[in-house]
Amino acid sequence: MAKKLSVLITGCGEGGIGHAMAEEFLIKGYTVITTLLSHESRNHLTNAGINVFTADVTKDEDTIALRNEVIKITGGGLDVLVNNAGICYTMTAVDSDLKEVEKMFAVNVFGPMRMVHFFHPMLVKKQGKIVNIGSVGGIVPYVYGASYNATKAALHHWGNTLRVEMKPLG
Repeated sequence: MAKKLSVLITGCGEGGIGHAMAEEFLIKGYTVITTLLSHESRNHLTNAGINVFTADVTKDEDTIALRNEVIKITGGGLDVLVNNAGICYTMTAVDSDLKEVEKMFAVNVFGPMRMVHFFHPMLVKKQGKIVNIGSVGGIVPYVYGASYNATKAALHHWGNTLRVEMKPLG
């Protein structure tokens, strides 16, 4: 019997995009592994039989611990990584609190980079896919969204380069 396909989705808070994706992948028969921050409720996922781990994508130690748990569940391969965790801070470009902007870049840009860094060997093993959740804001500017838009534009362009670089790996 073929082993079930597996998916890891970051940022699966109740009622959000990650939550909806987790439910859809579960319906499709995947082994679903999700992340939440420590203060977030997990009942919406555990009650559906979805694996849930506490992990902050801005922290190496959390990402490494998550990778170790995913290896236990999947046997060392991963079919799909969905970089969904994200935050939004809106303010005029000139009035933005740079500490808030730095936090947003840490989650929205460096979080996916960290996830791919630590999980790419598992993805290569299964010729897996990486899905980065972007935003139209990464392409089309909107007022008070300069910093958020910049994070999504960076993610978009990084993802395009990642695709080209990883193509030879399968």
